[in-house]
Amino acid sequence: MVYSTNMNKRQKTSKEGCSEEVGLETRGKQKVSSELLAVPIQKAKSEVDTENLLERVVNKRNLYEAYKRVKRNKGSNGIDGMRVDELLPYLQQNVDTLISNLLNGKYRPNPVRRKEIPKPNGGIRLLGIPTVIDRLVQQAIAQVVNDIFDKDFSDNSYGFRPNRSAHMALEKSIEYINDGYRYVVDMDLEKFFDTVNHDILMALIARKIKDKRLLKLIRRFLNSGILVNGVVVSNEDGAPQGGPLSPLLSNIMLDELDKELEKRGHKFVRYADDSNIYVKSKRAGHRVLQNITKFLEGNLKLKVNQQKSDVASLIKRKFLGYSYYYTRDGAKLRVHKKSYERLKEKIRKLTNRNISMNFNYRLKKLKEIIVGWVNYYKLANMGDKLRHIDSWIRRRLRACIWKTWKKVKTRFKNLAKLGVPKYKAWEYANTRKGYWRISKSCKCQSQNAQKL
Repeated sequence: MVYSTNMNKRQKTSKEGCSEEVGLETRGKQKVSSELLAVPIQKAKSEVDTENLLERVVNKRNLYEAYKRVKRNKGSNGIDGMRVDELLPYLQQNVDTLISNLLNGKYRPNPVRRKEIPKPNGGIRLLGIPTVIDRLVQQAIAQVVNDIFDKDFSDNSYGFRPNRSAHMALEKSIEYINDGYRYVVDMDLEKFFDTVNHDILMALIARKIKDKRLLKLIRRFLNSGILVNGVVVSNEDGAPQGGPLSPLLSNIMLDELDKELEKRGHKFVRYADDSNIYVKSKRAGHRVLQNITKFLEGNLKLKVNQQKSDVASLIKRKFLGYSYYYTRDGAKLRVHKKSYERLKEKIRKLTNRNISMNFNYRLKKLKEIIVGWVNYYKLANMGDKLRHIDSWIRRRLRACIWKTWKKVKTRFKNLAKLGVPKYKAWEYANTRKGYWRISKSCKCQSQNAQKL
C-alpha cells in the first residue's frame, strides 16, 4: 500500500489528540470497525468526519476492494469498450494518475450506455451501463458513503443493504400480516430511477457529507449523460440503473419516505422502490395511499403510478415474486403465478429442440436457472410445482435427445443401451409419432433410463 511521506510520519504519533485524517488512515491499516469512527460524540467532530472523505475514497486499499467487487459482478462494457478483465492491467499502469485526477477534480465520468430490458408484464426497463473505470470509482464511493448513511436507514428497508435480503423483507411482511394487518397499500413508483430529482437528492446527501469535492464528483456522475444511438443526451433527472452507486442513492432518497412512515406509525416493508404498507382495513388503506402519494409527489417530486398502486387483500397482491395464502397457522408464502410462468418460459427457451446446442451445456444452464430459482423461492410452499416442473423438464429433454437420434438404427441402439427391451426399442425406433408425443411414450422404467 502506498501512502504519502507526510501521512506515514503522522501515523507514528499517538492516536490521542490526532487529527481525524490520521484516524482514518489508521483505520485503513489496522481494520478498526467503521462504527468507532461514526460515533457522534460531538456535532463538531461528526462534521469533521466527512470533510475529507475523498481521501478515503481514493485510498488504494479501498480502490482494491472496489476492483474485487467490480470483477465479481462482471457485467458488460460501457461506451469505451473496456472489459472487466482489462481493468487490472489498466490500474497497474494508471492508478496514480486516476487518484490524482480524482483529488484534483479533473476526473470526468463518461456517459452511460443505454440498454433496454423488456419487462415480463410488458414495457421496457432502461439501464445505464457505465464504463468499467466509472464503475470502479462509483463502487469506491459507495463503500465509503454507505458506512455513513446505512446506520441511520430504517430497519424496515431491506434492499441493497449489507446483511439484509429479500427473504428478510418477506419474513417481516408475514409478521405484520399475522398481527392482523391483512390489507396492503401496494405503492408503485413510476420509472423511479429515471425521475429522481438531482437537487433534492444532492441536498439529502449534503446533510451528512461535508466534503464538497466528493459532492461535486457524485453530481458529475448524475449528470454524465446517456449515449443513445450515438448521441449523448443530457439527463436533468434520474440515477440510471446499472451502476454501483445508484442503489445507494435510491436508498438515500427513499429513506425520507421511510422516516415519514415511521413518524406516522405505519407498519411497512420496503425493498428498493417496492413499498408495501400494511393496514387493518381497506378504508384506512385508501386514506394512507392518498396521504403518502401527496408526500411523495410534493416533497420528493416522485411520480406514483396510479394504475399499478392499489389497496387490496394480501392474497391478491404480489411482493418480490411471492404471494400469500392463509392457513390455520397464519399467513404463508407461495410462488406467484407470474413468477412460475416466467420460470417456465426460461426453461422453454433453453430446452427448445429446434435450437442446436451441446447437451451438456444445456444441462449446465438448466441447473443454473433451477438452482437460482429454488434458492430464491425456498420460503414458499412449492412441492407440487417442483414435481411438475421436474417431470416437464425431463420430457422436454427427451424430445431434444430424440431429435438428435435421426436414424432408426441410432434410436434402436441407444434405447437398447438404456435398458428398453429390444422388441419395444425396435417399435419406438420405427414410430411415426412426433417428437413431443414419443418423448412420453419411450420413457422406460429401467434404472439407466430414469436419468433422462
